[in-house]
Amino acid sequence: MFNNKSKKLLLASSLLVAAGAANAGYDIKLSEEDKISFGGYIKVDARYVDGDLAHSQYWAGSLLHPDSGESKSQLNLNANETRFNMKYTHGDVMGFIEMDFYGGGTHGGAAANEKISNSSNPRLRHAFIKYKNVLAGQTWSTFMNTSAIPETADFAGPAMGLVFIRQTQVRYTAGNFQVSLENPYTWGGDTKSDTMPDVVARYNFKGDWGNVSVGGLVRQLNVDADNTDTGIGYSVAGRIKTVGKDDLRFQLHGGNVGRYVGVGSTIDIANGEAEDTTAYLVAYRHFWSEDLRSTVAYANSKADTTDWESSQWSVNLFKNLTKQLSVGVEVGNFSRDDQDADSDYAQLSLKYVL
Repeated sequence: MFNNKSKKLLLASSLLVAAGAANAGYDIKLSEEDKISFGGYIKVDARYVDGDLAHSQYWAGSLLHPDSGESKSQLNLNANETRFNMKYTHGDVMGFIEMDFYGGGTHGGAAANEKISNSSNPRLRHAFIKYKNVLAGQTWSTFMNTSAIPETADFAGPAMGLVFIRQTQVRYTAGNFQVSLENPYTWGGDTKSDTMPDVVARYNFKGDWGNVSVGGLVRQLNVDADNTDTGIGYSVAGRIKTVGKDDLRFQLHGGNVGRYVGVGSTIDIANGEAEDTTAYLVAYRHFWSEDLRSTVAYANSKADTTDWESSQWSVNLFKNLTKQLSVGVEVGNFSRDDQDADSDYAQLSLKYVL
């Protein structure tokens, strides 16, 4: 058993060791009940886009040159997806925090841009506490099955078919059943009148064959200060093992899912009423060998009222150079059918898992 002084000395020395080590994650035992873990990765991306649309990896299909009426090209190199996380465990209590470098704001009094220093600010991804079956804090929505996200070079891949959202919540888990109260936000409506939490329930089916989750979402959507609507949505998602190490990943979402789906592809309130959205994704990953694999993916989302429709397909090839270091190349296309606009892209990524 370590005393407090010993813990501090051990933690300080362990941080130095972890910073220079080269294996996948670090677990440091401070006592019989106390353990601290570090993880994350460094990722460098080179991305070339040609067409009508920019793909910021967060806004699915924003116009690259909305006023020109011409097809344009764009090259971007960045390391913003790089992330770091830390977990502290004490008996039944666990705290977890993670950040990456997609944050906005300023750096040294100047806007964070590409003119001089590429100042990419830290951004909070996860910060939660878990005690036995209860979780409280910011993390992936309970509505989201993270195992159903395909492996892609493009961050989040064909995002318009994903439930992809992190937010503060209180979640209770009982076996395969989960229920949560999550932060409300009526995108396109009166966000100042959001007073009721979003309610999510989910059941997970698991086995040697993989997993499938079925989820439901109920939310109060505030059209304006005087009018509200009840939003109801569903989600079915999973990852199924097929031949060898290959797997099939899929997602299907519908109803008033709005901001939960598509990373900006759809909206909650349109023309004074709750938007109805249908989104889906399918991806197959094949292992050519132990260290060589490919994923082909397609996703689509469509909103009824606004008639917003976006889609993306991609195919890639990943190669593990070492256990922690991999390189990947990906080509694909994303489009906004309601704007009659699309772009092709090619991306090269290098990823080193800490």
